[in-house]
Amino acid sequence: MNKKKTSLNKIINARYSELTSKGKMLAEFVLSNPEKAVFMTTRNLGAAVGVSEATVVRFVRQLNYASYALFIKDLREFIDLELTLIERNRLSSFVIGSEDAELERIINQDIESIRAMSKNIDLSEVKKIRKILKDSEAVNIIGSRLSYAPAYYMGWILAKIRQNVNIFKGSDRTTIDRLIFASQKSVVVIIATSRYPNELIKMGKLVNRYHLKMILLTDSSSCPLIPFSDHVLIAPLKTIPFLGNPASLISLINYLVHTMAADMGEELKEHQKKLEQAYLENDILFSY
Repeated sequence: MNKKKTSLNKIINARYSELTSKGKMLAEFVLSNPEKAVFMTTRNLGAAVGVSEATVVRFVRQLNYASYALFIKDLREFIDLELTLIERNRLSSFVIGSEDAELERIINQDIESIRAMSKNIDLSEVKKIRKILKDSEAVNIIGSRLSYAPAYYMGWILAKIRQNVNIFKGSDRTTIDRLIFASQKSVVVIIATSRYPNELIKMGKLVNRYHLKMILLTDSSSCPLIPFSDHVLIAPLKTIPFLGNPASLISLINYLVHTMAADMGEELKEHQKKLEQAYLENDILFSY
């Protein structure tokens, strides 16, 4: 199925009249509770609606999906790309009247997302990315809107272990000037969070057009920047973010940079020695 052709909600609405009564029940549940359905197996979804697992499989086939996994992928894309702030607010399960309970809920959500990242991360891909970040002439890190926060964090800590680290804003058009003259020996890291800004996608296309090596760190397999990337790491969210949640991406970045530091050896010591000397000479950090 060409996911660019039609979004999942339009597919379901177009075929709704052709569905069986049980199929219509499934369709209504999925569209009313996408934040729940996207994390369900065929058995879970069937149980939630009160139908058999076989009925769920038939429902998916009636929508012209070859597999349940492809259906869930398009459901994830529908959530990532089409739900507005108002709709996300409706899906958020705030705990009213209990600050302690809300704190626990938020922390548990972050823990679940970080655990999902640790269980599903491709360690062979991590190794390749770590080597590229270590050996490239320069590292250019780009983020936009919410993703600028983890981009800045990555640039900040990466600059503590290697030279020539640049942090760019996807919304700053002067970033284009920097990228078109970037060395072919450099690497571009783009960090993208749901709801992916067009300005960041334009940057990805530009990087691809100029044949620069590109690493993508994102929170979903439906990220539209994946086709332009040489290497991809996904830190999946286990909930639907209302205002956005970079917790698992920050954890992934932390892991990448800290393990990279372990590979640096004497090079790291020399780099950090120069930094500390500069801090001392310029009275950068508070000291008693």
